[in-house]
Order: sequence, then structure tokens, then C-alpha cells
Amino acid sequence: MKWSLKSADPIAAERLSSQLQADPALHLKNDGSAAILSRLLLLRGIEDEAGARRFLHPSLSDLHSPYLMTGMKAAVERLEAAIERKETILIYGDYDVDGTTAIVILKAAIELCGGAVDFHVPHRIRDGYDMRENIIERAASEGIRLIVSVDMGIRAFAPAETAARLGVDLILTDHHLPGPDGVPRALAVLNPNQAACDYPCKALCGAGVAFKLAQALMKRRLAGRDQPALLRSFLKMAAIATIADSVPLIGENRIIAGLGLAALRSAVNPGLKGLLEVAQLSGRPLTTSEVAFRIAPRINAAGRMDVARDVIDLFSVKDEGQARLLAGKLDRLNSDRQEEEKRILDAITARFEQEPALLDAFCLVIDGDGWHRGVIGITATRVVERYGRPTLVVSRDGEEAHGSGRSIHPFHLLNALESCSELFTRYGGHSHAVGFSLPTGNLPQLCARLDAYARARLTLADFEPILEIDAELTLDQVTPELYRTVHLLEPFGSRNPEPVFSASHVRLVTPPKIVKERHAKLKLARSGKLDSKPSLAASPEPACHPDSSAVRREERRPGNLASRTDAWKRALTYEAMGWRMAERIQQAQLLPGDFLDIAFTLGKNDHADFGGLELSLRDFQAQSSALPKAVNASSDRC
Repeated sequence: MKWSLKSADPIAAERLSSQLQADPALHLKNDGSAAILSRLLLLRGIEDEAGARRFLHPSLSDLHSPYLMTGMKAAVERLEAAIERKETILIYGDYDVDGTTAIVILKAAIELCGGAVDFHVPHRIRDGYDMRENIIERAASEGIRLIVSVDMGIRAFAPAETAARLGVDLILTDHHLPGPDGVPRALAVLNPNQAACDYPCKALCGAGVAFKLAQALMKRRLAGRDQPALLRSFLKMAAIATIADSVPLIGENRIIAGLGLAALRSAVNPGLKGLLEVAQLSGRPLTTSEVAFRIAPRINAAGRMDVARDVIDLFSVKDEGQARLLAGKLDRLNSDRQEEEKRILDAITARFEQEPALLDAFCLVIDGDGWHRGVIGITATRVVERYGRPTLVVSRDGEEAHGSGRSIHPFHLLNALESCSELFTRYGGHSHAVGFSLPTGNLPQLCARLDAYARARLTLADFEPILEIDAELTLDQVTPELYRTVHLLEPFGSRNPEPVFSASHVRLVTPPKIVKERHAKLKLARSGKLDSKPSLAASPEPACHPDSSAVRREERRPGNLASRTDAWKRALTYEAMGWRMAERIQQAQLLPGDFLDIAFTLGKNDHADFGGLELSLRDFQAQSSALPKAVNASSDRC
């Protein structure tokens, strides 16, 4: 793995550091904290005091006006007319986290404004993705005259024509990329990615677009209500979708995620409370990781393994007992999903072991009979993580095959599919995630075409993972003050990753300890030699360190200040967790006294007896005295 040290303009960093030091709301205790924070902000594209304020103190007042989005005025006016005429409005949504939470948001907003709502969420296996003409026809026969799509519809040309023919008004709300033919004919199309739409935040998820429509409608219909309180309530669901969909957590998405996470701490909806309980997250601040890996999978499990309407029912019930039952069902479905995912991944791993030449492909296309279509997307993600190549996982079902793909940063997967569009019966998605269907007989041609397309655009170097380093530190600079400063940047996510630091020539104090067979714990200390590297953050007080008891008494006696300071710094020890690194650390045969270069993020162990700062290892290099394979880079990964 290459380590890439990001670069930042030192003059701009010094200027921003002075401005941050003067901000009383940040409570920065020393110039070093301001220096670190200014560097981290610059690396995230924040260059001035005003931008830093918006980034560090997200506020409802910084949300964009919904009416900057093309089609918003027409959509709100039609919804108001439906509410006034007491028409039933059908919301047509996707079956994943983004789609189901979007339904919940818009359904709750319309009902709060006095409207009547029904909803349809397709069955992943029976119906597949996107809008279907038969559902439009059935809705029209039942008297529906207004359908609002959420998280889908931007390529649903035939269903849109069917709606127009039957006299049904259609409002499309979506965030997926439009195709080369533009957008379907509808009363209104809300999608910040459509041509000629000047909405500032192009990276909203589907629930984010639904939230903007809800925001505009509630402001019109509920003018006398406390709008900030309403928005904070709706931001809870929007934040879950924004984090789960891995959209960039900058700009408006950062406001949605940050304020939504804060609001989740005081959940009042019975379904949301039940979900937090089964995920063991009740009554405390949540992180993006907890939402992404403990809440979102349980919501997703309904659409993957059963019927996604369970999610809407969960957030609609008023009885807490019923909510707990539904939350428990989602928890069980998530366990089933994990088992099915492991089964498919084991089959893929076995196939690679039997046919290692398959890994020579620049774009992997792996297919199997009867693989669960609800799980192949997350399985594709696991294959990309393991092998570092764009991957399509395909489930064969007789003469029809259904697939899901995930990609690496340099490769636009949707463009790749469009290069051989004639092979598919349907397809769509993003630069890094796609879904599709095609005749099974087209699979060999798909493999060949995508591999040739990828070989023309990728090199072997693109498959080597790069770990981007935000800053180099000496180990004694890792203090509670640094931890607090770094976490001013939360919530972390795409385009605002958790900062990664490196430290050179640190000493292993005790033998590595294996934890639960998969993980490893290391005790580290600064090397005995003086480090000539200039400090970015100063912390002269050993009491700040989580293991200050490690400072020997004889090193605290009066004497030369410089020698005493360096003495206690060398005596300090740090716990470092190597998550899922047990095998690699055992292979390295590390011994006490060995020197390492480490890359890490800052964590915190909250255990009452041995809690404190904890380093989370991202990588390590043994017996090295310099930053390994370092290359300079100024751009963040998306």
C-alpha cells in the first residue's frame, strides 16, 4: 500500500490558523491545535474564516432554498392542489435505505400538511428496480391522479408516457444521473443533476431531494408552525439516508448529516426508538460509522431479504410494542442477510482460487446460479475491497440475469455500462454503483466488452491501494486536545474522511496481543532518539495523556526543562488497535523493541478502568525509518 502525504499551502494554513485561534467557539488551547485544524480544513477545500465557520458550525440557516431546484414551484403547487381537493397522493419509492426513508419523509410531510397518502415500494425480486407501467395503470384504475416518485424515475420514460396517457400527473424526484436522452416527460422533475438545474448541492441523495420538497411544502402549508423544529425532526431520517448512500458529506449534505445525527439522540418516533434499541445505540450521540454499519443495514435488510414496506410500517406505527416487534424483525432479516452474503462471498473466493486467471481481468464480472439478488450489491462491495478492481456480481435465473456493480475511484462504472448498453434490458446508477438486467446469454460478451473498456482506461497502478495521510506527527503530539480538535470535523464520510496521521520510528513496547482471533493490540512508545521534525501541535503536559501513570517519578524531578520534557515523552505509551490485522501482524513476527512507521486515526476507548486515547491502525511498516513509498498528492479521494 502506498502512503500519499497530502500537501497544503503553508501560508494559507498560517493565515487560517490565526483566524481559528481567535474563534472563542472552538476553544482551541494552543497554537498547535489551530495549526492542525487549519491544515485539515485546507485539505478539505476550506480556505477562509467564513467557510470554516459554515463547516465547523453547521446551521439550518445555511440550508439552500428548495426553490433553487428546477421544478420545485410546480411540484409544490400540484401537491397543494391535491391536498385542497382531498386527492390521494401515491408515493412510489425504491426498496433500499434511501428510497424507504424518502417515502417516510415525504409521507409524513404531506400528512402533516393535511394530505392523504398511499405508497408503493417494489419487491426487489418480483418487480425489480424503478417504476413499472403496470403499477401506474393499476393506480390510475383506482382513481389516483398524482404520483410522486422518490429515489427513482429519472430514466423511466415508458412509465412516464403511460402516466400521461392515463391522465395521471407525475412528479419525479431522484438523484441518479439522467441518461443521454434527457429526462422523462412529467409535470415536474426534481433532480439537481438534470441539465440546466442550478441547485448548489448536486450530490443530494434521494431522501435529500425528498427532504427539500418536504421543506418547501411545509413552509407553504405550515407557516404558523415552528419551522426549525419541524426541519430538525425530518433531518433524522434524511441523515440516515445521506450517510447510508455514501454521498459527499460537504456542503448541504454536511448540514443534513450533522444536525440529523444530533437530533437522533432524542428520538421520539416509536419505530426509530425501537431500531436504535435493537442496534444498541439508544440515548447517546451517534457517529456516521454507527449509522452506516449498524442502523442502515437493518433498514436495508427488509428490501434485500423480504418486503421493504416493513420499513415504512416501522416508522409509521404509534404503538411502541408493535414498533419493537418490527424492529426485531429487521434485526433478524439483517442476520439472514449476513449469512447469505457470506455464502456468496465464499463461493466467489473459491472460484478465484480454482481459476486464478480470472483476477487478471481489469473489470471483474462474477456470476452464479440463484444468488440472492438482494445481497449481490453488498457482495460486490466486499470483492472490490478485497481485490481492488471494478466488480459486477451477477445472479443467473434461467435466461435472465440480474447484476449489481461497484467500482474503484478512477473508474466510472455507469459510463462503462453505457459503452455496451445494447446488452442490457435495463440499467442505471452512478459512477461507482450500478444495477442492471440482461439476457444470460449476453454475459460472455459483457465480460469481454467491460474488460476491454477498462484496459483502455486503467493501469495496474490504479489497482494498488493508496492511503492518504493528512499530516505527519510525532507520537507525543497525540493528546486529548488533538483528539478533540480533530473531531470538530465530524461527521466524517465521503469527501470529509476521518483524518489519517503517520508517525515514524515508533517503538513496540510489548509483544502484540491478539484480540478475538481477528484483531491485534499493540503498545507503542516514541523512539529513544530526539525527533528533529517540527511539531504541528505542542502538548508539554504529561497529565493530558491517557497513560500518564507511565511517567516514572524520577523523570519528574526538578532539572533542565527540555530534558525533563523529552524524558516523559519517551516514557509515554500508547495503545494501538489493528482491526482485522491479526494475521498480518503475526506474519510480521514483531518483537518488543522493533521500530515501526504507523498510519492511524484517533479513537477513544470509553472503558471505565482502562479507557483513554486509542490509535486505530490503518497500516504499518516494520523496521523503517522514513515514510514508506511516499508520494505527494493534493487532492482528496472521493
